[in-house]
Amino acid sequence: MVMNVKGYAALAVKEDLVPHSFVRRDPREDDVVIEILFSGVCHSDIHSAYNDWGGATYPMVPGHEIIGRVVHVGKSVTKFAVGDLAGVGCMVDSCQHCSACEQGLEQYCEEGNTLTYNDTDRHDGLPTFGGYSDKIVVTEKFVVKVPEGIDLRGAAPLLCAGITTWSPLRHWQVGQGSKVAVVGLGGLGHMAIKLAKALGADVTLFTRSPGKEADARRLGASHVVLSTDSEQMKAAANQFDLIIDTVPYVHDLNPYIPTLALSGTLVLVGYLGPLDPFLNTVPLILGRRAVAGSVIGGIAETQEMMDFCGQHGITADVEVINIQDINTAWQRMLKSDVKYRFVIDIASLK
Repeated sequence: MVMNVKGYAALAVKEDLVPHSFVRRDPREDDVVIEILFSGVCHSDIHSAYNDWGGATYPMVPGHEIIGRVVHVGKSVTKFAVGDLAGVGCMVDSCQHCSACEQGLEQYCEEGNTLTYNDTDRHDGLPTFGGYSDKIVVTEKFVVKVPEGIDLRGAAPLLCAGITTWSPLRHWQVGQGSKVAVVGLGGLGHMAIKLAKALGADVTLFTRSPGKEADARRLGASHVVLSTDSEQMKAAANQFDLIIDTVPYVHDLNPYIPTLALSGTLVLVGYLGPLDPFLNTVPLILGRRAVAGSVIGGIAETQEMMDFCGQHGITADVEVINIQDINTAWQRMLKSDVKYRFVIDIASLK
């Protein structure tokens, strides 16, 4: 079957996205074809299209926070039927046989997972294109069920912002009585607060902006610490079992390390690349503290997160846009002018 698809694409570095028609690969026996309803807009979309991380190929159709409805299933598909709600996140395949994949941690595939866009299909060598489009074809192993009744617009960012913060919360076993801090209140940070609170944690926001306190408390934070205030930072010493650092740019980690409790961990989920200044190891060694990194989550973990959000009524705070407004939305994102995630209504493509 020939699958003609409409979308928006970056055709070159730092050019505006424009309407773009292309052909999806033929569905295989284990594939699900999804009519996309909503696609979240992630800061990674901008980094990828602007080639900030290198390796960009064009035309590039971004989007890895995808919510849609199944319109076709291959003959070996068992998890989905036509009409089911379905979600696709940051990856659409992996080797399925390395140690990481066998543990359900496909995001750490030793051969490299296949990204939803700006990547190459490991079976046929064709480029992958993302969710800023009206249809997508994905193997059922990398599609998650979306709970009925959940707000579909707010559910889209769960496929990246949600799972990126859920995975470390689960890995470090956050639960009732845990003390969790979140650095930064954006797309990732607001999800970290909501999810940690729902898991039973006492949640604190670290922020440089005094005006964010009311919103942080609305989202579930019990405490707000102004990270530029040395007295507030000193008062927060030795408290947190886990700090989730969502800041997407170079920043100093040293002020946060002493706020970790004994054996506490600061986990980076927002920034990729070298960090300056150097990390002072003294508070690490003297408190058996750790600095770690984490990226998205495996498919089983993503399904667990979606089910949890369905049960607890958790979705992202979103501003829904038409796809024709995507370039304006990107410029606003670069100015942090969104609370807290843009979501494209793909019906605007038609």
